[in-house]
Amino acid sequence: MAATDVADIAWDLDPLVDGEGAEGCDRLIDEADERAAAFAAEHAGKVAQLDGPGLVAAMEELAGIYELVMRAGSYASLRFAVDQADPANGALVAHVQERGTAVETKLLFFELEWAALDDERAEELLGADGLDLSRHYLRTARRYRPHLLSEPEERLMTEKAVTGRNAWGRLHGELLAAMTVTLAGEEPVTLDIALSRLSSTDREVRRANALAITAALEPGLRTRAYISNTLMADKATDDRLRDYATWISSRNLANEASDESVSALVATVRNAYDIPQRWYRLKAQLLGVDRLADYDRMAALPGGDEDIPFDSARDIVLSSFQEFSPLLGDTARRFFDERWIDAPPRSAKRGGAFCSYTVPSVHPYVLLNYTARRRDVLTLAHELGHGLHAALAIPRGVLEQHTPLTVCETASVFGETLVFTRLLDEAPDPQSRLSLLAGALDDSVATVFRQTAMHHFEELAHTARREDGELSVDRFGELWLESQGEMLGDAVEMTEGYRSWWSYIPHFINTPGYVYAYAYGKLLALSVYARYLQEGEAFVPSYIELLSAGGSRSPEDLAAIAGLDLADPGFWAAGIELVRNQLTAAEQAAAA
Repeated sequence: MAATDVADIAWDLDPLVDGEGAEGCDRLIDEADERAAAFAAEHAGKVAQLDGPGLVAAMEELAGIYELVMRAGSYASLRFAVDQADPANGALVAHVQERGTAVETKLLFFELEWAALDDERAEELLGADGLDLSRHYLRTARRYRPHLLSEPEERLMTEKAVTGRNAWGRLHGELLAAMTVTLAGEEPVTLDIALSRLSSTDREVRRANALAITAALEPGLRTRAYISNTLMADKATDDRLRDYATWISSRNLANEASDESVSALVATVRNAYDIPQRWYRLKAQLLGVDRLADYDRMAALPGGDEDIPFDSARDIVLSSFQEFSPLLGDTARRFFDERWIDAPPRSAKRGGAFCSYTVPSVHPYVLLNYTARRRDVLTLAHELGHGLHAALAIPRGVLEQHTPLTVCETASVFGETLVFTRLLDEAPDPQSRLSLLAGALDDSVATVFRQTAMHHFEELAHTARREDGELSVDRFGELWLESQGEMLGDAVEMTEGYRSWWSYIPHFINTPGYVYAYAYGKLLALSVYARYLQEGEAFVPSYIELLSAGGSRSPEDLAAIAGLDLADPGFWAAGIELVRNQLTAAEQAAAA
């Protein structure tokens, strides 16, 4: 689908800055800076003296200041996301980050002083009436007590991040946005479009695009390796200064997950690598090849895919959500009617798809790169699932709207599964049904198993960086093939060019340790959907309660709303079994 076919599906960012553009960012941060200075003058060195009503008032003011900064930051980052080549957009991001950091440093004292209170005094204050929108936030902030530095040190770390890890992350993103992939006789395309062509039913198209992607990655490979080395070393320094036991401990703390529970999840998935290997052997048969190559893994089955215009995708998704719950359907419709979506692929636009929560006083935004494949319909459903989660949690306020990463995929995968079921029910023939089942299994394997293999790559790379020093491009490639090879076994041939494909994955740069949350979230969401299948319409209120709770409870308490026990040692194994059953269903469909 040409970009012009969806060119009018562009978001309206004016509500974030009241239609004032870049000048609105400065106005918002000016107000935030003034209020932050007044807040510091009133409370710095005096948090221990607060009573219950005083803490309530302080948290309400903090939330108001954070919301102002986040509105400006959201506008700048979303404007940059759709055009990373415009210097003005990049300059605005840097400007807002710098000014936002200055506001943040004025407020650092509060959480440090709050964390320093003894447990008895903190619990007394947490019992105050009026903390319903910040109680969980305050409670979780105290978990960082063993890892906090002094206030001057925290101020220094925060301010230096602007020209440190944040700057390196931006550089990595800009390098990828500027990258083009060229096939002989064709106009250059973005990396995202080239990657989407790996789902082609034509193996020569897949092979040619894989070679072109590798060629496009090669010129800047050493630069991206240097960025990775620098950020891994920076993280190692942070972890040492903050006394984190492992490279992943800080991410687990942010996710409200113990190191032990994450290790159990990863071990459970790695022990089930027979599932992706079994699937890829079956897929080779379905594609008529002896053995898949790495560029074949996401191939659509012949005759099973079709072009789906954006209007049709919108109708499919909205009707699926509406049938599940009128509240979800009506809320999702606002994303289209009120221009909360940016859909077309464009030169210099960020690749992939995401949902930005922004702030409760405005609304979420969704970015897509819609190319009219059936996979794009499911991506639309996935990101709108995030959007519904954000929209329903708006009453939780800026401090508790967001969930930990481990839970944030629940609504997205659930929404995607609703739409997948709809597409499967409406499939016109057995071949189309098989293609859909294959696509669902591709997604399950990619989300649970590939993300776990990528987590293992990160673990190997961070460990090697700390023990052996700076890693060469070749060493990165070796660790990538080692971690991927464990998952793929002898079912997939890894080509020589594939060894550089670690270098375009932004999560490794921007959020180290992020990727296991996909496996966590997928298995959790599958279990939530299974509960829906058991209970039917009676489950809908519980699901809406789960989304509306946002991040106001721990992952264990959020899952309990849906009747699930994350503390059960067999929980992850049960989720894996659902994927195994999906594979069995695909084998049966193929045989039929």
